[in-house]
Amino acid sequence: MRLDNYTLGNYTPGSPYSQQLLWYLIGSPLVESYWIPVSSVKVRILKLFGANIGKGVRIKTGVRIKFPWRLTIGNYVWIGEDTWIDNIAPVIIEDHVCLSQGVYLCTGNHDWNHCDFKLIPAPIHIQESSWIAAKSIIGPGVTIGKGAVLTLGSVTGKSLEANIIYSGNPAQPIKKRIKSQDVISSPTKNE
Repeated sequence: MRLDNYTLGNYTPGSPYSQQLLWYLIGSPLVESYWIPVSSVKVRILKLFGANIGKGVRIKTGVRIKFPWRLTIGNYVWIGEDTWIDNIAPVIIEDHVCLSQGVYLCTGNHDWNHCDFKLIPAPIHIQESSWIAAKSIIGPGVTIGKGAVLTLGSVTGKSLEANIIYSGNPAQPIKKRIKSQDVISSPTKNE
């Protein structure tokens, strides 16, 4: 490959240069900051830069986001410490998803057969009620099915089926996820 010939081709970051510069100089450092532990402030900053974010979202310290204008987050999503959303392509995170500490979402790859190392961006979609455990990695073009779990330190470059627990590198299905239901019992009368 010839990296001196590398270009972005027809890829664009999706926002004017001035917005990108403001994000890198002001927005990103504030969202990533350990000095601002308040999620609502981080959510407001991300929205100012074009992210679409629902209610009840919790964003911990150290979270890095490449391009907020390519980020959609549903309601009641938790994003753990030091998560990196490297979203050169869109990332959609539906309601009630947990991204644990140190998760890496990678939306771009390169064509190793192309002489100029061509960039290949592809979106990531994480469906409702999924859990991506600490230090896990999700590659470009992956959809995580509703209720799926990717266990501690696992890696996937392929889409995961709904309500299945996956583990390993590459992630393999290990069992079906059975969700417990809250049991509400009514008090009994003593007669």
